[in-house]
Amino acid sequence: MLTQASEAASAAGSHGDAIASLVLALAISLLAAKIGGDLASRLRQPEVLGELIFGVLLGNLNLIGVTAFHHLKTHEGLDLFAQVGVLILLFAVGLESTVRQMLNVGISALLVAILGVAVPFALGWGVGVLFLPEGGQYGHAFLGATLSATSVGITARVLKDLEKSKTQEARLILGAAVIDDVLGLVVLTVVAGAASGAGQGTSISPGQIGIVVGKAAAFLAGSLTLGVFLSPRLFALASRLHARGVLLAVGLAFCFVLSWLAHVIGLSPIVGAFAAGLILEDLHYREFVKQGEQTLEELVRPIASFLVPVFFVIMGMRADLRALADLNVLALSGALLVAAVLGKLICGMGVLGRSRADRLMVGIGMLPRGEVGLIFASVGMTLEIAGRPLISHAVYSAIVIMVIVTTMVTPPALKWRLGRMNGEEARP
Repeated sequence: MLTQASEAASAAGSHGDAIASLVLALAISLLAAKIGGDLASRLRQPEVLGELIFGVLLGNLNLIGVTAFHHLKTHEGLDLFAQVGVLILLFAVGLESTVRQMLNVGISALLVAILGVAVPFALGWGVGVLFLPEGGQYGHAFLGATLSATSVGITARVLKDLEKSKTQEARLILGAAVIDDVLGLVVLTVVAGAASGAGQGTSISPGQIGIVVGKAAAFLAGSLTLGVFLSPRLFALASRLHARGVLLAVGLAFCFVLSWLAHVIGLSPIVGAFAAGLILEDLHYREFVKQGEQTLEELVRPIASFLVPVFFVIMGMRADLRALADLNVLALSGALLVAAVLGKLICGMGVLGRSRADRLMVGIGMLPRGEVGLIFASVGMTLEIAGRPLISHAVYSAIVIMVIVTTMVTPPALKWRLGRMNGEEARP
């Protein structure tokens, strides 16, 4: 009896230690994120950039002898919160767009998106072949997939701050970025599926790649079609419940169920989260709004402001600044940056001749990789081939540098191009 009581007390104490460790880790991460976000905002940069940079600083304090925060890099509880934050982030990004908007962006946006994925992917693969010959085809493909990403949130924020969010270029950029996200997720799914198969000692044939692509396309098309039909009825039923927070609970449950379904059929859960956000429109839950509720996008925002910064801080912490002492890593980051910039500038050529949108401005608007590039890279770090991570810490550090620079240069570059365009329009 005493032995059982002792074991129970020991288990309770262990559980208490785990909770205490987690809440302290969350407190440190959140404070770092908000301080970094505030400084970035004061410098007229996206808050995500400050969160990422403060994460990098926090994770590398051991270089000056401060080791108190080093364990946060591998804290399992904190990592779990960060992974949920990724789902919430993709859900929130999806909520900012609708299926109808994706269908109405026009052929120019579609061409820009296709070029914005295909060209950076090819350039990223080439960088891998030149600088990481030992990385293999899967490692090279993952570099390409990471470069194909575009952060729609950062560009949207910049255009809004410049009061240019309603211009033809803005509509084209945002429409193309949404399609780019979908195509990029399909590419990520294919590459991750191929790498997972290789990690288990099985090669993947062109037919199997076709199956993975078919799964991704079928899931997106099926979930969007079925979701648009079912979600209004689901929320109509939910509106009859009188408990508090029903809209938020049902919306998040919808996101998590689709994320689980995506995982079940072999896709990344973030594909399901993004699809859930795309499906849900204000019209689907208008009964809640009539009852005085906020929109789902507004309800999700506080949760995103809690969980998403944790993800960025953790991603920044995993970048090892010691890798920068390696000239090979510096050369790789420089090559990735050139490929990242060139690939997105070329995608501006997808603007058709009859459109009056400025091609260079469209290309600049597609530059930032931000959170999407980090999500892709973090997936690569979880995959292993022959006992080695698909993306090493050194390669990940090079990717983080590329993400930081492309995120930083976009706001001033857009502002410069808008100034040039306004000057050209003012000339007689």
